[in-house]
Amino acid sequence: MGGEKQWDDRETVLVTGATSGIGYELCRRFAANGHNLVVVARDARRLGEIGAEFEKSFGISVVGMTVDLAVPGASRQIFDDLQRLNIPVHILVNNAGFNEYGPFSDTSLQRELEMIQLHIAAITSLTKLFLPAMLQRGHGGILNVGSTGSFAPVPLNAVYCATKAYILSFTEALAGELRGSGIKVTALCPGATATEFAARANMEGTRIFKGPLMDAAAVAAAGYEALQGNIGVVVPGMMNQATIASIRFAPRRLVARIGRWMLEQKPAH
Repeated sequence: MGGEKQWDDRETVLVTGATSGIGYELCRRFAANGHNLVVVARDARRLGEIGAEFEKSFGISVVGMTVDLAVPGASRQIFDDLQRLNIPVHILVNNAGFNEYGPFSDTSLQRELEMIQLHIAAITSLTKLFLPAMLQRGHGGILNVGSTGSFAPVPLNAVYCATKAYILSFTEALAGELRGSGIKVTALCPGATATEFAARANMEGTRIFKGPLMDAAAVAAAGYEALQGNIGVVVPGMMNQATIASIRFAPRRLVARIGRWMLEQKPAH
């Protein structure tokens, strides 16, 4: 983790998966609005780079924590380290995630178990650990990053979309529990976005990623604004919103068939 620093009284935002894509843009958005940051990822070098960048550009304080949240116990490690440093977390952004793409019979069990640990256990643990202090202060925020896949079963993405469905359900239920508490709770559910996500998951040739992609900064802006407005669920982009609206009324079998078509590799012409 980063070196110990004097922490001022500005609100602190903890962002997981902070070094690229939507996570990086969320960090930039919060930093530009005067928040201190705790940035969590596996890449220590990149954490150091963005910490130096944001401290210089925005005059905030940044602590980097090199942690793999796919490992059981990592959430407690983050919490204990911040308690030791007396750094409060006012806003929690659960963004870290990855995909294991392909037919379930062929995909890696180990990777899928790590995905379940990251998307479900880590988010649940971090929220459980940091929420009590938010409640005691009477204000705070939780931003959980789901997906348009949170709304549908998608063949070739069976475990990924199931875990993202958990994120959406968990976030909506939590928002209901915390209504009137001063804690804002939002699920950010982006569609296909121009990040490193598709390349890492070998999905660049799929129809969904061959179509129009959203800009990561625009997705982050939508999530930030929705959290500020205490909007429970936000789906950035008009096309994504239209898609989610349409599948709410379609038979689940049809939704799954369309999802499979979108996740298949697009034939070369």
